[in-house]
Amino acid sequence: MNVREVIKLPHPLLRKKAHEVKNFGEEFQTLVDDMIVTMREEDGVGLAGPQVNQPLRVIVIEYPEDDSQEDSVKKLYVMVNPEIVKCSQETEFGLEGCLSVPDIVGEVERALQVEVRGLNRYGKKSKVRAKDWLARVFQHEIDHLDGVLFVDRATKLFKTTDEEAEQAEQV
Repeated sequence: MNVREVIKLPHPLLRKKAHEVKNFGEEFQTLVDDMIVTMREEDGVGLAGPQVNQPLRVIVIEYPEDDSQEDSVKKLYVMVNPEIVKCSQETEFGLEGCLSVPDIVGEVERALQVEVRGLNRYGKKSKVRAKDWLARVFQHEIDHLDGVLFVDRATKLFKTTDEEAEQAEQV
């Protein structure tokens, strides 16, 4: 498993729609493993294929299922060809950052709950119901697969100091 370079704006791949994954072989499994290692090494909570220069519809997320409990264990999600099939009408503004857009955070409005369907890393059907911050992370990462970045959705953007950047959760 290798840490891969996280590409940054203005890299053109970040603005392109990613391709559907059809081959779940050894090369793809290595990519998934590398994405998990990279996300952890970069202190992110999520990472999408395009962020590691792979134009594929795959995301990895590691975050507690229920973040209302302080000692909640993190859960690893790997979703391939994910799509949001349901969104709550209720939304909330929250501060987001991104590994591909360093030193900037922004206020983004997102649905409070989503249902995501796709495949797991081996091509089997998978479904996740997420709420609150986890729902935000899924929406953020799936946006990456369509060439959309949080800065496109943000109502306000802020430049962060080094200290603030270390404290912000990067999705």
